[in-house]
This record gives sequence, structure tokens and C-alpha cells, in this order.
Amino acid sequence: MSTRPVLGIIACNRVVGTEIAQVVINRYATAAMRHADCAALIIPSLPDDMRAGEVVGRLDGVLLTGTPSNVEPARYGDPAAGEGPFDPDRDRMMIDLVEAVIAARRPLFGICRGFQEINVALGGTLRRDTSASEQLLHHHAPDDVPFEALFDHHHRVDLVEGGLLAGAYETPSLEVNSVHYQGIGTLADGLQVEARAPDGLVEAYSARPNGAPLLAVQWHPEWATDDSDQSQTYFRLLGRALRGAL
Repeated sequence: MSTRPVLGIIACNRVVGTEIAQVVINRYATAAMRHADCAALIIPSLPDDMRAGEVVGRLDGVLLTGTPSNVEPARYGDPAAGEGPFDPDRDRMMIDLVEAVIAARRPLFGICRGFQEINVALGGTLRRDTSASEQLLHHHAPDDVPFEALFDHHHRVDLVEGGLLAGAYETPSLEVNSVHYQGIGTLADGLQVEARAPDGLVEAYSARPNGAPLLAVQWHPEWATDDSDQSQTYFRLLGRALRGAL
């Protein structure tokens, strides 16, 4: 019997054919299973039918993934309509998950939307102009490029000296892919900045709420992970966290 730790990965509600399905893009699961050396279970975003607390105690940690949908602005106190697509059931399950994971003292990791979600769940806000503001870099490739080319859009991030990522990478900066229209507005209390883009936008943060590690990044380490030691490092940190060694 496998003794590998078990990672819970949140699912999205996506239309498949004419029905709604629970979806996790394979690259998130395979990157975690291969490079964090773990097994994985999908957590459905069906908050009317289950609570996060029913499953978190059976998991060694949770990963909140990226997805095409955006967090609804009302979740962070913004009355504007915002721009979809939205996934309100994922929003509800995510908030329940963040609270349950922290209460259970389990590791919590986030990528892209997951990075934004954790900030919102803990009381922070988002900005929705990361590729439209004259004060910021363009954090997303032009809309007319092929899908694969989205991840060829890169910029530098500067790692905070003494931080978890700076220690793991042993370098002052990284070159990362950038595929997001939204980003951190106000960082939630208790989160420590791990990396910033040259324009000052927060690109990674960490914390130890209730004693367990929390680490989230705005970029996509799950993209082409097998070919990138840099991306593998993120998942190796996840693997250490799942084993209580981070």
C-alpha cells in the first residue's frame, strides 16, 4: 500500500457538452503527484452538498488551482460587476476550504486564481487591471496569441531576502510566466510577501496560520513542470509541507 501523502485539489464547475462537470486540469494534478511525490483527490466545488470540514481531516494538504474564472468582486467588498466568467460555487467552497484547512492545521498552497482566492478568503482585495494599467507591467499576453504562447509571456520577480522562496531558490530573482488579468490589491493581514514584480505587484506570499505552512504564487509552476527545475522546486516545497517537513 502506498504511504505517500494525499493532496486535495479543488475542482471548478465547467460546462462539458450540455452539462456542468467538476474539472481539474491535468497539469495541476500531474505536476503535484510527480514532483511533490503525493497521491491526489479532487475536491468538488459543490457547497450545497458537502462541507470542506468533511474531507479536510482525511487529507495531508490542499492545493487551490488556477482556472479561467475570476473571483466575484462582491467577495472582496467591491460593488462593481467585474468581468467573468465567474464560478460562485467554487468561491463558496474555496472560502470554506481555506477556513477548514487552517483550522485543521494542514498545509495550504495556491496557484494563480488560488493565490488570489486565499488572499480574498483571509480579508484581502484584488485589482482587475494588471494588463490595462499604465502603472503596471502587462501581466498577460495579447489576447490574440495561441494558447501555448500565453505561457511564453514572462517577467522578473524579485524574491524577498530571508523569505521561504529566497531560501529555496538561493537566488535574488526568478523569471516567471505571467498569465493573469487580476492581482493583489490589498494583501490580507498575516500574509508575508515572498516576491514582487518590478512594478511592485505582489507575486507570491507565505504564512503559517495556526502553525501550518501556506504558500501561494501568481505564476504557473504547473506549466511544463517536467522541463523546469524552477517549477519543480515549488512542488518539492509542497511535498515537504505534506510530510510536515516545511
